[in-house]
Amino acid sequence: MKKNLFKSIGAIVAGFVFIGVTHTGTDAIFESVGVLPKGNLFVGTGLILFVISYRAFFSFIGCCLTARLAPKNPMNHSLILGTLGTVLSTAGAIASTNMNLGPAWYAWSLVVMSLPIAWFAGRLVNKKIY
Repeated sequence: MKKNLFKSIGAIVAGFVFIGVTHTGTDAIFESVGVLPKGNLFVGTGLILFVISYRAFFSFIGCCLTARLAPKNPMNHSLILGTLGTVLSTAGAIASTNMNLGPAWYAWSLVVMSLPIAWFAGRLVNKKIY
């Protein structure tokens, strides 16, 4: 029982760390080369959609990683990670809106997409597609 609990926690942490590192790393790279401004996201809609796209992609891979590493019930593990993403994205959206760091629709779009991405990743892993 404890062994599976630790494996479950490890699977979720692995996906969470992957998502965190890829999101912040990609942002840092794009900021350092001048594609994104530092500290805010007041840019054109096309660039914001690009940021949303790579975040969605990395979130999907992170949820797939969690589901694949899960000792059982991969969908549940992926959805737990998606729920964690929803909670943290909500906190980020509130903070971003209050501190005027970018358009509110961008921050709230990350909240809205967290669970569907997690569900889709869990579904693909359950069906052994990914």
